[in-house]
Amino acid sequence: MNLRKSILTALLLAIGLILHQITPGTLGGIKFDLFLPFVFIALFLNTTFKNALLTGLLGGILTAMTTSFPGGQLPNLIDKVGTCIILFVIIKGMESFKDSRFFVGVIACLGTVISGSIFLGSALLMIGLPAPFMVLFMTIVLPTSLTNIFVTMIIYRITQNTLRVTGMKLV
Repeated sequence: MNLRKSILTALLLAIGLILHQITPGTLGGIKFDLFLPFVFIALFLNTTFKNALLTGLLGGILTAMTTSFPGGQLPNLIDKVGTCIILFVIIKGMESFKDSRFFVGVIACLGTVISGSIFLGSALLMIGLPAPFMVLFMTIVLPTSLTNIFVTMIIYRITQNTLRVTGMKLV
């Protein structure tokens, strides 16, 4: 794995961790997952399976450490790893569209819905939910998916411009 790509992934996840840490828990302690845009960008910039798996594992561990959902540690790990693997397949299959703003937005929305569904589903099976699945999906996952579209597009554009200005090649 390219060291530059690994360092960039680690920096993105560190920024996402800080944002995840300061986001307050809402209904039942579930947070709006603003860590996800940084995961998506890491997957866009380094489209290898090894990176997707590593990003999912590290993302799951980091969000598990900062979760406000009681017992949400294991669901966070399952959620991030599963989401990264699914998105890796989608991004690889549509790699020619990778730099399109529309595609970045679609992946952000789809990835957040996938992540939220996996988290809520695994939490439901393991510990139970503080409210019905559909209520949490409609009040937490869908608004977060809309927010993450814009956050991901803005941060991805900033990241691309930073890489271009610094002359950093990720090849």
